[in-house]
Amino acid sequence: MHIIGNGFLARNLRPIADRHPDTVVLAAGVSWASGTSADDFARERDLLAGTARQCAADGRRLVFFSTSSAGFYGPLDRPAREDVQVTPVTPYGAHKLAQEELLRASGADHLILRLSHLVGPAQPDHQLLPSLVRQLREEDTVRVHRGATRDLIGVADVVHAIDGLLGLGLRGVTVNVASGISSPVGEIVDHLRYRLGSSARTEYVDVGHVHPHTISVEKLHALLPACAVLGFGGGYHRRLLDAYVARPQLVTA
Repeated sequence: MHIIGNGFLARNLRPIADRHPDTVVLAAGVSWASGTSADDFARERDLLAGTARQCAADGRRLVFFSTSSAGFYGPLDRPAREDVQVTPVTPYGAHKLAQEELLRASGADHLILRLSHLVGPAQPDHQLLPSLVRQLREEDTVRVHRGATRDLIGVADVVHAIDGLLGLGLRGVTVNVASGISSPVGEIVDHLRYRLGSSARTEYVDVGHVHPHTISVEKLHALLPACAVLGFGGGYHRRLLDAYVARPQLVTA
């Protein structure tokens, strides 16, 4: 595969770069869910449009990483499936939906993977886990939106899933790549506090009604039954947190 980008996910994909020679993986662009920069969004839109045109001309498949976050799917009273109506509630979510639509209309063979929150060594320090660890180590208070949840998945498990999905030869398909476990952010903070021996306290902030967000992984498991036995389930997110605390290797890029 040809990997475009040199960030966190791109680096983790390099060990399988010699596989899937007909595939271009776009692992570059906006990776900050709270980002709202119109310039950054425009650069990613131009990069995707140009890459899709080239892939359509070359007959190669293009993999695009979208998001399965609550900001993308919007409020739902059931697990977020790939076939539900998407109603983004953040600029980042709206941008990712527009990117998906651009790719589907481009004529390029493609695979859209809606990722949850990746966890692994050497993450950019603005992402969830590095940010929480830094606050617990350096600040007196960690602020958490009341009712907020996150689906955490190890980057090694994501790479395993990507490799398997590409091996199926999928075209024109959208798949959630997540653990399927909705972990309260307050519990994530509590576990990190214990592991770090931090004395920082948690301050819960009310930001209006926050809908618990669960991501459906039925499609992922149907396509890749092996994903169902990767260890997702009780204790999975705590094992990820323990491994992260043991070897965070924070970076700033």
